[in-house]
Amino acid sequence: MSAYPEIRLLIDNQWRRCADSRPVLNPSDEAEIGRVPVAGPDDIDAALASAARGLAVWRRTAPQQRASVMLQAAALMRERVETIALAITLEQGKPLAQARAEVLRGCDLIAWDAEEGRRLYGRVIPAEPGMRHTVVREPAGVVAAFTPWNFPMSSPARKVGGALAAGCSIILKAAEETPAGAVLLAQAFVDAGLPPGVLNLVFGDPAAISSRLIADPVVRLVTFTGSTAVGKHLAELAGRHMKPVIMELGGHAPVIVCEDADPVAAAIACVKGKLNNAGQVCVAPTRFYVHAAVYDAFVAAFKAEADAVRVGPGTAPGSDIGPVTNARRLEALQAMVDDAVARGARLVSGGHRIGRTGYHFPLTVLAEVPDDALAMREEPFGPLCLIARVANLGEAIAKANSLPFGLAGYAFTESARNAHALGEGLELGNLALNHLVSAVSETPFGGVKDSGYGREGGTEGLECYTHAKSISHKVH
Repeated sequence: MSAYPEIRLLIDNQWRRCADSRPVLNPSDEAEIGRVPVAGPDDIDAALASAARGLAVWRRTAPQQRASVMLQAAALMRERVETIALAITLEQGKPLAQARAEVLRGCDLIAWDAEEGRRLYGRVIPAEPGMRHTVVREPAGVVAAFTPWNFPMSSPARKVGGALAAGCSIILKAAEETPAGAVLLAQAFVDAGLPPGVLNLVFGDPAAISSRLIADPVVRLVTFTGSTAVGKHLAELAGRHMKPVIMELGGHAPVIVCEDADPVAAAIACVKGKLNNAGQVCVAPTRFYVHAAVYDAFVAAFKAEADAVRVGPGTAPGSDIGPVTNARRLEALQAMVDDAVARGARLVSGGHRIGRTGYHFPLTVLAEVPDDALAMREEPFGPLCLIARVANLGEAIAKANSLPFGLAGYAFTESARNAHALGEGLELGNLALNHLVSAVSETPFGGVKDSGYGREGGTEGLECYTHAKSISHKVH
């Protein structure tokens, strides 16, 4: 399909083809739309050498010049938003409107990091006469970055933006299932005048590439977004080589609807929040703990909204959600629905695959879901909504905290007392009250417990791509 770009590796600002490749499928109809190259050992060696050369140049580039290149790349991506969005929709399935929003969000992330990189201040520490203590922040070095398939452009943008703003070079290993977003992002940086070697892009066997990059002395920082299981494995590899990591891992976001909340307004907001990326988001609202006083009204409003959701190809103008990205998600979602119903949950809406071609699954709502249901214990990562009744706020907080995940959570309340209790009691990296946006460019994003550590976004995220150096100077 001509709308889908050729997928290649980027090493030293040169686009490379590989002898070996794998198919890229359109999840709406399972048709092959392109091929993704499989990097070999020589390609990875070349990327490491390129990144080392790029770091030597980029870390010595003035922050204002770095910002200028990054802002130009963001401007080019805004100009190309329709091209990039269509490629993302073809490979990942989300509706075009969501793909456009993802591209523009990625541009905002890069632009914010570019400007904030000019404010990576150090400090002077008071000392006795003749002594000066200063702290400066220096680039961490070459970054090995691993990004998932659910946000083909904005997830790479987060890591590229943070690394480049801090003065690091980066080797980006993007997802093989959805490679076009990273390719088109990298092209914008090349066109913006980024020096060779500062941004390198590879695809291939994830296990082989991660073990090679993490072990190499050239790499000094590892950043990963993806599942908790893979994150723990990569963190273990990094630990063997004493390398810091940024881990943005799985979530299973709770939503608490308090007795004083408007149940209809909350349900409408939650359905809209769940539509993003067909629920294939680590911060997607999933476990709904609703006070008994407003439970029935919430479920009824949720059903009405869910029944009206239109499922179809992402390129179709009327689609509210597109397909899930691969066959594995279909199988997992169906197994979770069947398990929940077998354990006593009530199927309110959806519940079964749509059609036989493409990976279409409806927005599915289950009520009276017991705590021991598989979907309540493991992240569904799809358009699955699990509603349970609670007697009070304390019970809701306890249930929300009962899992090993702690990435994002949401709550609806008009009570200052409840808001305070939620802020103090929930074990999360990000909490949103009365809305469904877990983070913006200016705020740090990341989790606690099995949802990871380190931050992306905000000043805190940018600092994760640096290390602090203390300099003590005695003047004779």
